[in-house]
Amino acid sequence: MVLRGQCLGASTGYCAMSSEQQPSVFGHFADRATEARYNLRARTLRRPFVRVYGAIFMIVALAYSIVNPMYLPPQENAQLAILLGFALLTCGTYIAVTFWERYPEIPMIDFIGLLALSLLVGRINVILFDYLDHLNTTLHAVGVINRLIVTAFAALTLAGRPRLFLIWLVFDFLGWLAQIADGQLRMFELAYATLSYFSGTLIMIAINLAVGLTSRSAFQLADSLDAERARNEELVLNMLPTAAVARIRSGQLVADSYADASVIFIDMVGFSNLAKRVSPGHLVELLNTFFNHADACARDLGVEKVKTVGDAYLAIAGGNVPSGNSADAAIAFARAVIAGVAEMGRSAGFDVALRAGIHSGPVVGGVIGATRMAYDYWGDTVNIAARVEGCAAANGIAISESTWLRARDRSGFCAAELITLKGVGEVSVFRCSPLAIADADPLDTAA
Repeated sequence: MVLRGQCLGASTGYCAMSSEQQPSVFGHFADRATEARYNLRARTLRRPFVRVYGAIFMIVALAYSIVNPMYLPPQENAQLAILLGFALLTCGTYIAVTFWERYPEIPMIDFIGLLALSLLVGRINVILFDYLDHLNTTLHAVGVINRLIVTAFAALTLAGRPRLFLIWLVFDFLGWLAQIADGQLRMFELAYATLSYFSGTLIMIAINLAVGLTSRSAFQLADSLDAERARNEELVLNMLPTAAVARIRSGQLVADSYADASVIFIDMVGFSNLAKRVSPGHLVELLNTFFNHADACARDLGVEKVKTVGDAYLAIAGGNVPSGNSADAAIAFARAVIAGVAEMGRSAGFDVALRAGIHSGPVVGGVIGATRMAYDYWGDTVNIAARVEGCAAANGIAISESTWLRARDRSGFCAAELITLKGVGEVSVFRCSPLAIADADPLDTAA
């Protein structure tokens, strides 16, 4: 998910979040998708701690089971043994459910499990302190402390869902109220018990809200970092092949050799004169239209974009992107790009002409340097393709003999012409006229 917000400045590296994604203390993220992802991630991360809390509770319950027979008469000990047995069974079941893969999706598991433990602990306290009361030790208020153990458990486990925690507290309070109503408490004992209960409860509410808010803020930060990492990853993969990125990250040198590739150069006819006639903004808009159109054709026809140099677009078939017969793919790509000239001219408001040159042969590809890295191709094949492009007519294609020999569909190309190319020598060049390009279907040629 791409986070919506405004960046306050590249120097700060901070982006302001939209109101829908600001963490709320008493509620949820306004954006439901963000809220769902937050709860799923938070509960997944909290799951190991829930198991630890549960294990601690079971250890304490076992300790009571060992100590009780030493001090309690058989009747009270039997009652407590049953209640502690249910508490251990409930807690053990609760821990086991946390291993279920769907546990993070269902917060009511925590609500029900913790409420059951709270009621059992409350009942245990009533029996225990009723017995102590017979010994003239009025310690009902101390029972609140034992309940706070479970309340603290619930405050942390239900962090991030304050409404659910408040509902849980209502049920816990009703259970506590029903249990102390059975005892013959004097007014001051009731007052102190109530104060102890509500003071502890308020602290637990504050803990629940604080943990929830900090976890939401941490989630928001992590989510922003994940989104930024995804955007950076997309940007890197847009500039470099996936295999090259993997090798760069592992510290390997990226150098490849391709024995049968077809290099395509396409540029605008009369670009220098055009730059003098139109405004810079208009010129950039035209180039952007041209390059975007070429990018779309490259994606559709399995051709790899290498780079743009000024008004020239360099692409290759048979490199990192598999393309079958590289010559046919290159020719189909050139036809498709030139077929969009009319639409580019209508958008620009004046006539636009392109020309393409293709040469096939071995190339070397790789990544050089440590800054502003890009996957590039080198070799005589690239140089000759650039020279052949200059032989094409406006809105036409010129290919070398090696490309013509590799191609299966040679329709529209005239007989070979022997042309002397600067720095190369005499080369047989085959030209395709604009009319032949207009009559051909690039997708049929690629097939």
